[in-house]
Amino acid sequence: MKSRSLLRSSASRRLLRPLADLIDQRIERQVRSAVRREQSASESVQRDVQVLRQHQVTFDLLVGPRATGISRVVVPSALDRLQSEVAALGGDRDAAVRNVAAAFRLLVALESLGVGRIAGGTMNICGKLGTIPLLDPPNDEILEIGTLYGMFSAGLVRMMERDGRSPSLTIVDPFAGVQLQPGTDQRTDPTGTPVDEHAVRTNLALAGPAGAAARIHQGFSEDPETRAAVSDRRYGVIIVDGDHSAEGVAKDLEWAEEIAAPGGIVVLDDYRDPKWPGIKEALDKHLAGDTRFTYLGRAARSAFLRAS
Repeated sequence: MKSRSLLRSSASRRLLRPLADLIDQRIERQVRSAVRREQSASESVQRDVQVLRQHQVTFDLLVGPRATGISRVVVPSALDRLQSEVAALGGDRDAAVRNVAAAFRLLVALESLGVGRIAGGTMNICGKLGTIPLLDPPNDEILEIGTLYGMFSAGLVRMMERDGRSPSLTIVDPFAGVQLQPGTDQRTDPTGTPVDEHAVRTNLALAGPAGAAARIHQGFSEDPETRAAVSDRRYGVIIVDGDHSAEGVAKDLEWAEEIAAPGGIVVLDDYRDPKWPGIKEALDKHLAGDTRFTYLGRAARSAFLRAS
């Protein structure tokens, strides 16, 4: 009891006050230090967020929808799936991974430097560009039926050259000023660039001498004069990307039967795309009949065939 009384006495309080003040000061310093650290960390986080936002804007201008109206951002799961599909077609996993990566870099570069855009989704474009060289076409003659702005052809020329080949390119397209497809509105392209031969020539120049030397025939692929003009050779690669209706695809496949070189590769774009059911319908019907073509498989939304 006496000890409690002593602690409560005014004399004891006076003696202990300096110690209590010292403890209070230390606690206050620690609290202030913790507050400053928290404020500094918060400010650092805010700065980091601001930098990330700036980087995101820059990234979007390069590969986001602000660039061409179509996002080129890669989803890891879609990339893994595409690499497996290309590897299954080409028989070489390492080469498939390498080609898909090169195709993506090329896609971004072409759309950054060229006019217009490459039609289609990112994985579908990279799948076509990455797979064709791996299938070892029998010759370097390439026919593209439907080109839009010619960027895909420019990319394919470069991918073939990366494989040590000397591509010779032929393009057939109506160059109607807009992208033509049955059942769709003929609206100005999202990029604002007219669909014409001048734009195609500009983009093909990005592929160097082989792109500049490409022969271009304006017309529809089913027109007799168009076919006569470009049926003077057998093609090692034929890209069918014109009329997406079942009737249009059927006609292009029939023509491809006549002009594909033995062992030639035929690529049917937008295969199994729910927006274009006529493509699968036409291919299934064609393969059920008397044909030179064997179905090899698909990568993303493109079917690959080989001629006998």
